Amino acid sequence: MSNGLVPALAAAIAFSFTNGIHDASNAIAALVATRAARPGQALVLAAICTIAGPLLVGSAVADTVAGVVALSHDAAIAVIGSGLVAAVTWNLATLAAGLPASSGHALVGGLVGAAVAVGGVDAVHWGGLDGWRPVGALGTLIALAVSPVIGVAASAAATRGLLRAGRRATRRWHAPAVVSEWLLSGALAFAHGANDAQKSVGVMAALLVAGGHLTGGAPVWSELVCGVALTLGTALGGWRIVRTIGRRIFRLHAIDAVASQASSSGVILGASLIGAPVSTTQVVASSVVGVGAGRRRIHHLRWIVVRRMAFAWLATLPATALLAAAIAVVWNGATS
Repeated sequence: MSNGLVPALAAAIAFSFTNGIHDASNAIAALVATRAARPGQALVLAAICTIAGPLLVGSAVADTVAGVVALSHDAAIAVIGSGLVAAVTWNLATLAAGLPASSGHALVGGLVGAAVAVGGVDAVHWGGLDGWRPVGALGTLIALAVSPVIGVAASAAATRGLLRAGRRATRRWHAPAVVSEWLLSGALAFAHGANDAQKSVGVMAALLVAGGHLTGGAPVWSELVCGVALTLGTALGGWRIVRTIGRRIFRLHAIDAVASQASSSGVILGASLIGAPVSTTQVVASSVVGVGAGRRRIHHLRWIVVRRMAFAWLATLPATALLAAAIAVVWNGATS
């Protein structure tokens, strides 16, 4: 077995686990914040739907992520392993700070930083867009940059539509809104699994190809392993991040939660189908901002929280790239 393959595969599973702790909280934040469900109930719902996502949706996202690094054999294993360790480290650091940082940004930054450190700029498949489909590192970054903008716009439009539809509504709308929250929270967890678990599946497939243990697409067992790891992370939850998403950006009511969850689910699931790796954290947080815009209460948004989140997203790429580059030097020395 190739040097470093086992620890690199372990790092891929650890990334999926920490990703679950981070991002699963986004799927249940609105449900818990509006008191439509207790935390335990919300976690069970998220766990079931998250593990179903990577098993039922295609592997387009996995293929995109697997194509970021343009190296072969042991060099690819060292690069991918180093990028994953950097991403896991960043996930844990931002989790401790209660910041909804992007695991997708952390993974791309880590892979690019380690690849450049080991093989120069030619070691990265930069890519771009193939029609609607993102390809390589640049295509992934475009998807990560565009998705929160779409999330804000979709959520604002959904909020305006629901407010108009419920203008003359009475409290009888509360029960249907709560039911909708449950359904949409499950849909958001499903979309999260379809996109985020496939990121880990993609790097696992790339590692297996580099190690000479795979010639075709990602095996089903890798989807199951990554889905389970993501689900275990879900079970632990990121309650500080739940509070940030559900209460600290904008105080959500039931109708707001429906708008946020519906728009987020649509954006993430649509991205998964075209192979665009997006950040669940970014999309969900952006949809909460969109709710404030849709209610025309921009001044009620806690902009200091939004700025902290934006700073964390912007800092993720260079921070993980530098960290992964340093890890790659050590990794190469340890496995050579």
